[in-house]
Amino acid sequence: MLKVGLTGGIGAGKSEVSRMLAGYGAVLIDADRIAREVVEPGTPGLDAVVEAFGTGILTSEGTLDRPKLGSIVFADSERLAALNAIVHPLVGARSAELERAAGPDSVVVHDVPLLTENGLAPLYDLVVVVDAAPETQLDRLVRLRGMTEQEARARMAAQATREQRRAVADLIIDNDGPIDGLEPQVRSVWAELTGRAAAG
Repeated sequence: MLKVGLTGGIGAGKSEVSRMLAGYGAVLIDADRIAREVVEPGTPGLDAVVEAFGTGILTSEGTLDRPKLGSIVFADSERLAALNAIVHPLVGARSAELERAAGPDSVVVHDVPLLTENGLAPLYDLVVVVDAAPETQLDRLVRLRGMTEQEARARMAAQATREQRRAVADLIIDNDGPIDGLEPQVRSVWAELTGRAAAG
């Protein structure tokens, strides 16, 4: 089994790369998706988040109001740390469970947005970083995700810098240009990953 950490700044295109790798046959473990699952209604995770942040972070249906919680934690590093202390161990446990279920010859790609920030690079056999210039990220967040420039800059500022991410990378996928430039790079990375998995 080859354990790969995949990361990239918000708006860099990491989700598109993870989708392509899954299409080639990677076993994808998506930390963001798991992070949503562990705070669904009725879970101990949601109970712990409500205990820490109050019932104001719930919608009228009793689900987590993500935009509201986001507006609290992305403006306050201590509150963000408190949220991460609840969610990250739950995500880690579920990720480990999914990894154990993958076959011994699998290429397991862990899609981890905060891999650099949380010092997780040593957990993986290699790290793939999807890279884009900050101005490209900003443009995508405003144009494609409907964020204000201020919101986008706050999200970006809460993450590692481009240089910090590149420093932990074994392989870098440049996603600064149009989408059609992405596929050949992902195909090349997949060939490298399967080669390494086969070599043991």
